[in-house]
Formats: sequence, structure tokens, C-alpha cells
Amino acid sequence: MSRAFAPYPFEARRHVGRRPVRTVDTPSRRPVVVVGGGPVGYCTAIGLAQHGVPVVLIEADDGVCFGSRAICISRRSLEILQRLGALDGFLATGLPWAGGRSFYRDTEVLRFTMPQDANQKLPPMVNLAQYHIEQILLDRAEALSDRIEIRWQTRVTAVDARADGVTLALDTPDGPDTLEADWVVAADGGRSTLREALGLPLRGTSYEGRYVIVDILLDSARPTERLAYFDPPCNPGSTVLVHKQPDKVWRIDYQLRDGEDPEAAIQPENVLPRVESLLAMMGETGAWQPIWTTVYKANALTLERYRHGRVLFAGDAAHLVPIFGVRGANSGIDDADNLAWKLAWVVQGRADAALLDSYSDERVAAAHENLRYGTKSTEFMAPPSFAFALMRTAVLGLAERHPVVRSLINPRQTSAITYTDSPLNAAAVRSAEFSAGPVPGAVLPECPVRRRIDAGAVRTHVTDLLGPGFTALHFGTDGAGPLAAALANLAGTLAARGVPLAVVAITLADDVTGRLFPMYGASLDTVYLVRPDGHVLGRWRTGVVDEIASAIACTLRPPLAAPAEESR
Repeated sequence: MSRAFAPYPFEARRHVGRRPVRTVDTPSRRPVVVVGGGPVGYCTAIGLAQHGVPVVLIEADDGVCFGSRAICISRRSLEILQRLGALDGFLATGLPWAGGRSFYRDTEVLRFTMPQDANQKLPPMVNLAQYHIEQILLDRAEALSDRIEIRWQTRVTAVDARADGVTLALDTPDGPDTLEADWVVAADGGRSTLREALGLPLRGTSYEGRYVIVDILLDSARPTERLAYFDPPCNPGSTVLVHKQPDKVWRIDYQLRDGEDPEAAIQPENVLPRVESLLAMMGETGAWQPIWTTVYKANALTLERYRHGRVLFAGDAAHLVPIFGVRGANSGIDDADNLAWKLAWVVQGRADAALLDSYSDERVAAAHENLRYGTKSTEFMAPPSFAFALMRTAVLGLAERHPVVRSLINPRQTSAITYTDSPLNAAAVRSAEFSAGPVPGAVLPECPVRRRIDAGAVRTHVTDLLGPGFTALHFGTDGAGPLAAALANLAGTLAARGVPLAVVAITLADDVTGRLFPMYGASLDTVYLVRPDGHVLGRWRTGVVDEIASAIACTLRPPLAAPAEESR
């Protein structure tokens, strides 16, 4: 079968790499260097910049990536991207979806829907290729060029990590260079140069099964949903996943059979007949063209710690998560969100460096949770043994007539992680007094709310009430009363020390749906204290200002110090 490959309907800009010319005004040392210009590196750099920290971002290539790669962005990631000022591009480009279907041979055995109700402002998931993801984030980073310096075509060749900083040896188009940094964020992907240079092993499971990815160009009116085919007539013995992307691009993943040579499998003469057969089975008769092919295998691996002195690991450099359940890029964006505010506040003197240990604690725990779900999905999608294959065949065969077993087929899409055992969680005894609402370590459940602005009011959502620092959601009052006055005084005291605390009053009248107060188990003078990354730090049925102040102080690790001058 002969079929010409088409280019992607996207053209990336190419960027020239240079060794910077140093002058007397060039800083000899940078507060933060981020290595890796993928989604995680960009999100980390943008987050740091928005907190006022200048960043140098090093990227080995000359532009955004080629190929679809990560394609599914979750609601939680969209909330983070909104805080980073990049949401509009994702919603304008991406295709939203809320569910999918699974087939065993030629029979539908599962139809699932992700959580979506009237409380939500964002879709459960949007599809867009990684080159779109990176371009949108690059555009945002370039809008912050006063604080983000991007060095293209620059590779790290060696790392000298010390107790007082890090020296990076670099290779640039103009020759070798060095860069001194107080802190380095390693977001340089699954083949991380920094991880290898520091001799840090990933631990976990690497699966033998391999999958081929094929991106094709196809004009189809099909809805955007996740399609999974187990042992389909078009490719017996395999598992096939299909996702619609923007610009008439479709992503197809299919499992190679045991014994197939991966290199031979991605040759056009082997790929194209399988795609043709799949499309015929789906009833897609329109013209199509291949764009790109690659092969991958599932890994469930993680570093044991993500902080190693002054080097912090994030994204695929820290953990490799199976793609099933779309936890890869989404968990990396969560890493960036957790890390950026903590590192910024350490750099600025607002917090002790020990705060960065909580980044490792929380995100390693999150990785293990993601790996547990990802492993279950992987072992169902590509059974690693005869016993697993037998179990899967039985489940799929029973699922059509017995709904009780269908949950075993559910791909368990990514969802927000609760940091249940975080060392930052405060007021556990007070939290136990609640009958409902997010516990310390959880993210805020979404709900419409009225927000008062000057003399007017607008309808918005709870997550829109959060500021860039700590936020105290004070339920039941309009900003008057003893607790409101005490919270205002606390906010003033903290502001004098460089620690932002926004106090937001929420009255019964602001609960425009009548769902917010019951959802949060709230009554008069209930307070939720929320971290800059949207996770609950502590909650009080009746706010106790001394305990709220203590929770903030313990997070920053005493003593609270006046912030340092902005690093240059």
C-alpha cells in the first residue's frame, strides 16, 4: 500500500541558539534555571515568573516538539493553566470531551462519562497535540520575557551540584558555556541528562509490551471521545485506542503482538494496512493520510525523592507514568504547580528551604497514586501474563450482559490528587469536625458563586476567588464581625512580612445555587485556608485566627522573615 505522508497542519517557529554575550551588567549567578522546554518546564518557568522570580529556561531543540505525544489535558490542569494565564489558548484550540466507549471485538461493552455537572466551569478533558500545548505555553512565556530568558539549542553536558548552588556546563551553537544557579529545576524529560549526571535511578516496573502511535489526517464528523477496541476484527489480539485532535488530526495507538520487531512495525508497509483496516471497521470511508509514526512502551517508574539538594526534578525527569488514564503530562503540570510557588518563596526569603522537601513528599506520593492506577490500566490494556490475559478475556466477555464487571474496563482517567499525608496539612482535629467539604490536602470542589467587585457583583466560581498567595475563604459574613476584623489584621501583619493572604468573604447570598455551603459543610464563620496551588491547608468550623496564623507559619517554617530583595 502506497500513501504519501502529509505534513502536520501546524508550522513551528524555529529559534536561533546563541551563547549570551556577557557585559558588566550580566548577573554572574541566576536564582533559578529550568532545564527543559516542554510543558512542565514552561509551566514551572511561568509560575516562577508570575511570583516575581527571574528564570533562565534551557531548551536543547530549536522549537516546540514534533508529533502529538501528550494530547489529553485534564480539568485540574486547565485550572492550573488558568492561573498561569494560558487557559484561553487551550480552550480555543482544544477539543473538549467527557467520556468514551470500549468495544470487545465488534460489541460495545462500556460507555463511560467523566464527572461533569452544573457546578463546573471547565470540561473534564480537552484534546490537543503537544506541539499546540508547547506553543501556547511558549507564547505565554514570551509575554513574560522581562522575567523569562529562553536559551534555545543549548544542552547540559555536565552538572556540579553543591550545597550552595549548581554549575551547569552547556553546549551552545557558539561553543561551550557555563551557568551558575542557586536552584535548578530538571524538567528535561524521560531521558533526563540531569538525572543521569547525578546517578539517580528510577524504580518501578517497565513493561515489555509496545505500542505504535500513528497520527493521521482525516476529515470526520465523529464526536470527540475516547475509543478503545479490544481484540478488534481489524487487528486481532491487539488493543487499539483512538482520539480525535484539532485540525482534522487523529491519534491512533495500537499494541504490537508478541514477537513483532518494533523497528519494522513502524515502517509504512506495516502501519498503513492496519490503519486502513481500522478505519474500515469504524465505518470511516473518507480520504486520509499518515502524518507521523513512533513506538513506545509503558513504564511505571519514579525517583524515590524529587529534591536532591538544590536540584529539583519534575515531570518525566522525575517519573514515567503509563499513558493509560492520561496521567503523564497532567501529573507533570501538577508538579510544576506545586513547585513554582514554593521555590519562588524560598528564593525571595518568604519561606525556609525546608518547604521544598514538602514538594518531594507530596509529589512522590502523587506519583505512587498515579502509578497504581496507571499500572492497573496498563495490565488491562496489555496483559503482562497468561493469567492477566485470561482474566481480561473473561471480563470483556461478561461485560456486555453483566454491568457489574464494566468498572474493571474503565480507564480510570486522571483526577486531582489529595495530599492526604502532606506535612503541611494543618488542624487535623478541627477538620474532623466537618461532615462535608474538602479535607486538608484536597483541591477545592468547584461551585458557582457570586463575587462582589466594587459596587457590583458578578457570577463566577469558587476557584476564581483564589489569589497568588494564601487565601482564607470566610463563610457566612459580609466582611464584618470580630473574626473578619481579626483575619484582616492577620493579612496586614503577613503583608508587612511579604506573605500575601487574601481574605474572601462568602455570604449566603453569594451562594447563588444554594449548593456551596452544604458542599463545604460551612456555617457562620467557617474558614477554609487555601494554598497558592489551590490545595486546602486547613479548615475550621469556626475560625480561630491564632491557629490560622500558626498554620501559615508552620508552612513557611519559622521564623517568618522579611522577603529578600528581588533576585537579579
